[in-house]
Amino acid sequence: MLLSASGLTLGYYSKAILADISFCLASGEVLAVVGHNGSGKSTLIKTILGNMPPLAGQLDWNLKVPISTAHLGQQTEFDSRFPIRVWDLASMGAWPTLGFLGRVDKQCQSRIDAALERAGIAEIADRPLHQLSAGQLQRALFARTIVQDAQLILLDEPFTAVDQATEAELLKLIDDWAAEGRLVVIVVHDLSTVLQHCNKALLLGGGRSLFGTPEAILTPENLVQHQYMSTSQAAWMKATYAGRSGDHAV
Repeated sequence: MLLSASGLTLGYYSKAILADISFCLASGEVLAVVGHNGSGKSTLIKTILGNMPPLAGQLDWNLKVPISTAHLGQQTEFDSRFPIRVWDLASMGAWPTLGFLGRVDKQCQSRIDAALERAGIAEIADRPLHQLSAGQLQRALFARTIVQDAQLILLDEPFTAVDQATEAELLKLIDDWAAEGRLVVIVVHDLSTVLQHCNKALLLGGGRSLFGTPEAILTPENLVQHQYMSTSQAAWMKATYAGRSGDHAV
């Protein structure tokens, strides 16, 4: 176990928006956080980061070893007009280990170059951010995350405004992180992505949550009860996939 939650209640100014959240996660797992808009997905990410305390319950960490954390927020939270290059953005991932006055040595430079190569943007390392497409900017943010080399990686809607080819390559990175033994928590909307790339799911909605395997949690009935889809959408899903996967979401 790397991270677990027991009876978490989340909210703002003593007003709860989610109650009784419980889960248990280990290294190498990928948790999909699924829910309708306003269900509390980003609030959960902020709580895991320590940016806001839970109203009740607790998060428990495996403190036998220090746990490093990387966070990639929604692209709308990032100002691409900031006057820096792609390489400079990726280098920010090294700042936590360099300190305030630390310098990027040759070894760190090699790490940054390797991260840009891995993210598929080495050829635009010197391009300023304001010239990037949405997909290129997201790749640059993934490169920064790679440089951070964290044990826990939190991704808040990382595929918004990117094309399918870019999404597929970024999902390959997530698969690789899990294979390396990292824990990945990802806020995501596409259910087929969840079933193909995640081995745990946390469904949020209506102030409640369900945790388990994607196949067990993302059923049409559960998705309706947690306000993720309408009854007509659920009926279409059941009719479409009946006989293929036991009436699960995909």
